[in-house]
Order: sequence, then structure tokens, then C-alpha cells
Amino acid sequence: MVILLSRRCFLVLLLLATFSCFSLKLCFGQDSITFSTPVKDSETLLCNNGIFRFGFFTPVNSTGHLRYVGIWYAKVPVQTVVWVANKDAPIHDTSGVISISGKGNLVVKDGLNRLIWSTNVTLPVAPIPNATWVQLTDNGNLRLQENRNKGEILWESFKHPYNSFLATMIIGTSNRTGENLKLTSWKSYTDPSTGNYTAGISLFPSRELMIWKSNVTIWRSGPWNGQIFVGLEDEVALLFLDGYNIISDNNEGTFTVSYATDSPMYHMNLDPDGLLYIRSWSTSTRAWEIGNTIPTTTCDVYGRCGPFASCSVKEVPVCKCVYGFVPRNSTEWNRGIFTNGCARRVPLKCNVSGGGNGDGFSKMQKMKVPANAEQTLANEEACPKVCLDNCSCTAYAYDQGIGCMLWSGNLVDMQSSLRSGIVDLNIRVANSHSDPEKTLSKRAIITASVLGVAFVAAVCILLACRKFKKRSAPEKDRSAEIMFKRMEALTSVNESAPNQGNLKDLPLFEFKVLAASTDNFSLINKLGQGGFGPVYKGKLPEGKEIAVKRLSRASGQGLEELMNEVVVISKLQHRNLVKLLGCCIEGEERLLVYEYMPKKSLDAYLFDPLKQKILDWRTRFNIMEGICRGLLYLHRDSRLKIIHRDLKASNILLDDNLNPKISDFGLARVFQVNEDEANTRRVVGTYGYMSPEYAMEGFFSEKSDVFSLGVLFLEIISGRKNSHKEENNLNLLAYV
Repeated sequence: MVILLSRRCFLVLLLLATFSCFSLKLCFGQDSITFSTPVKDSETLLCNNGIFRFGFFTPVNSTGHLRYVGIWYAKVPVQTVVWVANKDAPIHDTSGVISISGKGNLVVKDGLNRLIWSTNVTLPVAPIPNATWVQLTDNGNLRLQENRNKGEILWESFKHPYNSFLATMIIGTSNRTGENLKLTSWKSYTDPSTGNYTAGISLFPSRELMIWKSNVTIWRSGPWNGQIFVGLEDEVALLFLDGYNIISDNNEGTFTVSYATDSPMYHMNLDPDGLLYIRSWSTSTRAWEIGNTIPTTTCDVYGRCGPFASCSVKEVPVCKCVYGFVPRNSTEWNRGIFTNGCARRVPLKCNVSGGGNGDGFSKMQKMKVPANAEQTLANEEACPKVCLDNCSCTAYAYDQGIGCMLWSGNLVDMQSSLRSGIVDLNIRVANSHSDPEKTLSKRAIITASVLGVAFVAAVCILLACRKFKKRSAPEKDRSAEIMFKRMEALTSVNESAPNQGNLKDLPLFEFKVLAASTDNFSLINKLGQGGFGPVYKGKLPEGKEIAVKRLSRASGQGLEELMNEVVVISKLQHRNLVKLLGCCIEGEERLLVYEYMPKKSLDAYLFDPLKQKILDWRTRFNIMEGICRGLLYLHRDSRLKIIHRDLKASNILLDDNLNPKISDFGLARVFQVNEDEANTRRVVGTYGYMSPEYAMEGFFSEKSDVFSLGVLFLEIISGRKNSHKEENNLNLLAYV
């Protein structure tokens, strides 16, 4: 009897296991969909090698719990989605189903049987059940195939790429088929809907890699000469030379790019900010390693310096008018605004007399040639004459792989001082400016004559000056000194504190030094934006990296907050407080210089789906402990009693070892030793972190910072942002 019961139990368990395998469709690593085996929301496909998975997903840190259909890495702990089907039509619940329709298409439907997405192909013959099937291949390609005609591929995700360029995939264009395969960014890191940026290849007027924002060019590689793109820096140029297969077929009118490697753990991604970067999986660190990024420097931004100006990151300022041209608007140019570019010093003869004989060329070596080149059949000797004979031609260049290139109108997006294999550009100028060496010789003779006369005049003036009383030197600019005195007055609240020090001992930086160190405050070097203004990464001439906070004219904060921050932080020294290195007060410019924190701010890790996995529990605990040490120092252990008033994740900076440092003391208040609470009519700070008594009545004290600390700790523990604009008003605090 016992044996019989055991056999019955065994049969029941076997049947249950069999049915569960059929229902889950995961027991045998299913990699395909047929007419009779749809995939529900709780199910996924897994390719044979186990690297890629296909099914329903919700983006990490998204708040709407929307469901998308896509492909992602199965073995990577950080959610890494490489393709999305219904990117602009998410399903709002878990009722979705992926199936093969009666017409043979792969379709996605919701619980009401409404069509959400479809491959939308037409079968060459009348469809019948099981006429097609879908497979997820080992390289991450989703393919819709026929069961007949030797499994002809009717549709594949590789021919409809989204934001990721995978190994064995091809992007490119074809004049014959009209096919143009591009990458498109997500709208944000948590929203897979169609973003603003696209990246791909343009065939006209030349074959170039391009990045567009809303169909407006923001980066270009320079034209392809059969071996390299003649507008890239060495490192990126070699990357394309060694890491990609680039095929150009003039007869077919095609130009395609593919990887030289077939490793599936290697791909290019176009992120929501319009940056292209290479990611490869590191088995040792268990994280994605990011390689080269495009654009690389501030000069890579399309049209950075305006017409007839070249850009070079090796010069200060980065923009310079080409020979024979001057800034179109000198005032803006001197302020670092280069968008208007440059204009000719001397008009072309061709425009005056109708003939080009009075014009010549100024050669610029090793240039990234301007945009919109026109190719001609002229050889190297005939190329300059073809340009001179055309009054609208403003420049020419010749490359063995491309041939004769001509430009008309404005010359835009030029870079100088690039790699040795770059093209020499010849810019059309009036004949008097055409040969810089001859012009310089004439100038040298004239200069020598003028200097001789000037020397005699100077001697006469010096002799005459002895007869008159020497005038006093002009009074030195004392604006910085006056401001420091005003700052010193602010510290009178704690005169009893010993060794206050002198604010005038704080190093003063020259504005031109900080401008040069930040590449003229370029967007590439921008680290973030706060209430005070933008913060930029810089590098001093001696090689020290710094962070420069620049007061914005549009800022809600101003001189008072700058003075307050200098007063407070210059008198504080603690391992968990960011260090102030100096400041700049020059004209209307107000800047603060800090030590550079390479890992940026805590919020960049907490709320980023790719980076948050780096913060394991031990790291999070160490960060919380460090913040506590810094806050305890501010409240109890420092010579001044400081209430920060704006403690939040973006104001916690991280060093190389992810140690925290409290920053941004623009809103801090200095308390007297016997003072416990204060009241203000001006409530400042960040909603979501403010204590109720401060937000509603303006009362603040140590308890205000402790409240903000509690909110910050909840964010660190949960990885979720305490937004005051959550759906149904259920923010993190309400949820807890």
C-alpha cells in the first residue's frame, strides 16, 4: 500500500513539474515563439548561450510601472536593455502578451486584445497557422522567419536598431534600397520612449558619422577617405581603424559600419544626453567598463566657434579666427561667446571685379575640414584653379582618398592641431593676405623702422620727464580687499572662537587662469548645476584638478551666498567636508575653487540604474557614517556652530574611494555658541528635505539638518528619490 501511494505521489509530482514547465516556458531555455506558444508578461525567451533575454520589463527607477517589450542582458546584474519594441506605447499593467498573429506577424497586445506593436510585414504567400516563428539568436538578434522557403528572414531587430549597436550588427545607408539604419536615444535613463538624439551615417555631401539632436547636427567625424575619418583625434581615429569594419561600395551606393569583434559583451550605446560610448563587460569587476566617448572635447561640438574660426583645445581661448579674418563681434568674442564667428578683413577681388586673379589662398595644416564639402573630379594640380574660377568658392582641400573638395559660403566646424594624417585646408583670401610669410617679412621691416623711431622718441620723453614731478601710480583695484573685509564682518557672531584666521590669506585666482583651466567653461567640462550656478571641472597649469563654481547671473542666489560660503567653509577643516582652495573676485565674476571630487555627487549613483549596483550595503553604510561625522563636526566640534540647511544627495560629493564630503555651504548659517534656534522670513533649500517647521514657519536649528539627514538615509537605503511630485502624492516619506 505504501509503495502504491509512493508511486502515485511520484506520478502526481511528475505531472505537476511537466505542466509547470509548459506554463513557464523557461524549464528548457526556450528561445523561440510559435503560433501555438505565445509569451505572457511573466515569461521570457532566453537565447541558447544564455546571454540575452526577450520579454516584458520595467525600467529601473521608473515611477509609472509601465511595461515594455525588449531585449536585455540576462547574466548582467545591472539591467542593461539593448532594444525596445513598444518604446512609445507601453502597457500599463501585466496583462500583455507576445504572440504570432494569424497573418504571421510578431505582435504585442494588452489584456483587452488591443494591438500595441507589430513587425508589420507582408508574407510572400497566403499565411497559414505556424507559417512563421520567432527566434532570439545568441548575438541578441530577434528574427521573424518563415517555416518554408528555407527559413527566409522576414524581419529582424538588427534591421530596426534602437539605442545600442551590438556586435555583428550593421549600421549604415544604402541609396539603392533607401535603407538608413541609425541609433536613437531613450528620452531619459528611466524612459525608453523616443529621445531627441540620433546617430548614424550621412552620405551627402560626404560620408561621415553624425550625431543629430532633433535633426540638427551636433557632431560630425569628418569625411571618410577610404581608411580613416579625417576629423578625429588620434585615439578615436585608431579606435575606428582597428575596432570596426567599414565598407564603402560606390556602385551600390552603400556605406556600412560593423564591429571587428563578435563578442556579445561589447556594444556601443547612444545615451539620452547625446553621447556615444563603448561599453564592455568586465568579469573581474562585474561592471560595465566605458571606453571612448564621442564627442570627446569641447571642440567636437558642431560649429563651436562659428563661421571662419577654428577650434583647438590646446589654445586659450579655444576659438581663433583663421588667417585673414577678425571677430565679427569683438565684445562678445572677448567674453567667450564665439557663435557669430569671424569676418574678412579685406574683401575678395572676385566679388569686386568679377575675376578671381586678385585672390590667393592661406594654407592651414592638419585641419578637420569644414562641413558640407563638395567633391569634384579635379586632380591635385587643378583643384586650386577650379576654386579660383568660381567666385562662390571659399576654400579647397585635396586628399588622396577623397579627391578635390570645395567649399562655398561660410566655413563651419573646423578644428586645428589634429593628428598628422589630417588634411591641409586652403582658405581663399585677398591677395595681400594670401602668403603669411611674405606679409610677415614686410611687417618685420616696417616694425623695425617704427621701433627705431619709437626708441629715439622714448629717449626724448624720458629726458623731458626728469623736469617734472613723478606722478603717483594708479590706485590698485581694491574690490577683492573690500569684499574680504565685508566677509570678515560676518564672523563677528563668534569673536570668542580662537584662531579664526584671516580671510585675506585665502588664495585668490585670476579669472583668466580659471577660464583656461576649464576650457573657457565649456559644456564638456560642466559637472552640474546648482542654485548658485554651474560647476566645472578644471585643471591648473601645474596639473592639479579642481572644481570651479561660477556665480550665474540668472541664479536665485548671489553675492550674499558666495560671501557666506567663503566665510563658513574657509574656517572649517574636516575629512568629510569638501575643501575650499580659493576664490576669484574680478569685475562681475564671482567664482569659488574647490578640490575636485572624481566620483561626482551621491545622487549620480543612487538614482542611476547603471551605477547604483556599485553601492553595496557596506559602501552605503560607510557613506552614511561619513555624512554623520561631517554633520557632527558642523554642529558640535567645529570652532563655529554651523547649520547647513541644504543637506541632500546632490550636495554629498564622493572621492576616489567613495568617501563622502558635505559640500555647498551657500545657505549655511553660523550660530552663536549659546544659540539653539533661529527664524527666517526667507525659506531656502530643497523641498523634500526640509523639516516641516522650517518649510512652514521658517524655524531652523540642528533638528532641521537631522530631518534632512533622515530623508537622505532613506534614499541611500532604498535607492529611491524622495520627490514631492510623485503620483498620488505618495512620496518616499509617505511610503515609509
